[in-house]
Amino acid sequence: MVFVPDLVLILNTVLCVIIVILGILIYLQKGHTSALLIGIAFGLFAIPPIYTLLGIASSWETAMITARTSGYLLVIAGLYQFLNSRTEKSRT
Repeated sequence: MVFVPDLVLILNTVLCVIIVILGILIYLQKGHTSALLIGIAFGLFAIPPIYTLLGIASSWETAMITARTSGYLLVIAGLYQFLNSRTEKSRT
C-alpha cells in the first residue's frame, strides 16, 4: 500500500470544509447552534493540514495546537448542547 501524505492532507481539508458548510447550513435552516459549533470546530481542525500543505507547520506549531484544542472544546460544547436539548424535549 502506498501512503501519500499530501493526498491525506488534502482529503482531510476537503472533508473539514464540507462539514463546516453543512454546519452553517443546518444552523441557518434549522437554528441548531450545536451544528454551528461543530462546524466551526471542524474549521479549526482544517488549520493544521492547511499549514502543513503550505509548508509552514513547523513555525506555527503553537497555533496548530491551539486550533485543535479549541476545536475539541467546541465539539464538546456542541454535543453537550445537543444532549441538553434532547433531554429537555424528552421530559415534556
